[in-house]
Amino acid sequence: MAAYQGVPNQFRKDLIAGKQLIGCWSHLANPITAEILGLAGYDWILLDGEHSPNDITTFVPQLMALKDSSSAPIVRPPWNDVIWMKRLLDAGFYNFLIPYVESAEQAKQAVASTRYPTAGIRGVALATRQNKYGTIPDFLKQINDCITLLVQIESQGGVANLEKIAAVDGVDGVFVGPADLAASMGHLGNPSHPEVQAVIKDLFTRIKAAGKPAGTLALNEADARRYMEWGASFVAVGSDQGIFRDSVKAVREKFK
Repeated sequence: MAAYQGVPNQFRKDLIAGKQLIGCWSHLANPITAEILGLAGYDWILLDGEHSPNDITTFVPQLMALKDSSSAPIVRPPWNDVIWMKRLLDAGFYNFLIPYVESAEQAKQAVASTRYPTAGIRGVALATRQNKYGTIPDFLKQINDCITLLVQIESQGGVANLEKIAAVDGVDGVFVGPADLAASMGHLGNPSHPEVQAVIKDLFTRIKAAGKPAGTLALNEADARRYMEWGASFVAVGSDQGIFRDSVKAVREKFK
């Protein structure tokens, strides 16, 4: 995969083309671990702002650590919030995963938050980190077409409204969140429950039928390969926190 920097957005092109894109989730909120993830050669790395101790001041050093990496940074803000989105855009993010989208209206809000007027409501600043402090020629003219907007389906409301959400102009892909989906179905902590897995499989089929790439997070190889067989094209196959936890435990066990 070509190096990801500036515009145009190669990750977005590859995603829309339906390429298989393997990612890793990053919870540790640290530029050193982010840099190591970037060296591993994943197609994309999700920097999490919903369930990790990240804010704008921790996100920027991680972006700096990934700037020479072939891995595309994706950010998940804490919520579908226009202020958060504006700040993350100005900080240098091009790729967004929006949590807990349940309606077309919420999807439209997310899209509008990432676009300058008249296509959206993004606030205009002429010298930010995203446009290399005002040094990218014609940045304002091209940036709206270089943003990747992924929406996360993780509730029964989102499941019911999937086709309407996927049809929103500016939504580039749909991500299925197994853990929250399981909780919404009464199977808290058990995304492997057959009822949950059946819904996930059906969602991938429906997302593909809607003409959008489908994605998800899998924390073991068997789940990841099954999800890809079911049609998911952008899949996170682990997390830095989980890999670190399991690896240090495994080393300790050898010496007990």
